[in-house]
Amino acid sequence: QVQLVESGGGLVQAGGSLGLSCAASTRTFSRYAMGWFRQAPGKEREFVAAINWIEKTYYQESVKGRFTISRDNTKNTVYLRMSSLKPEDTAVYYCAAKDNNDPDYWAPGSYNYWGQGTQVTVSS
Repeated sequence: QVQLVESGGGLVQAGGSLGLSCAASTRTFSRYAMGWFRQAPGKEREFVAAINWIEKTYYQESVKGRFTISRDNTKNTVYLRMSSLKPEDTAVYYCAAKDNNDPDYWAPGSYNYWGQGTQVTVSS
């Protein structure tokens, strides 16, 4: 069982920046692909970004150039750096981990473990 704990959410003005962190409770963190998803009120959970075990990254089209996912295997932590934030980025952001080699990083069902979520609110 892997526990994921997100931190770093909060309120920011449009155009601002915010960083999220997700700490994993596993000694084999480097073997997991990690993803960030988000869910706005009344909407389905959607893929934001992912990074696999060789640090190849994947992004949703709407966040490319604005968000950066990274990982530090020495700290068992994955990060999401968000800049040029927009009100439509407002959502609960979830960290997720997958231990399989399936290439569908955008699919929530491909992930085995989830964090509790952290709220990000972007004011206009």
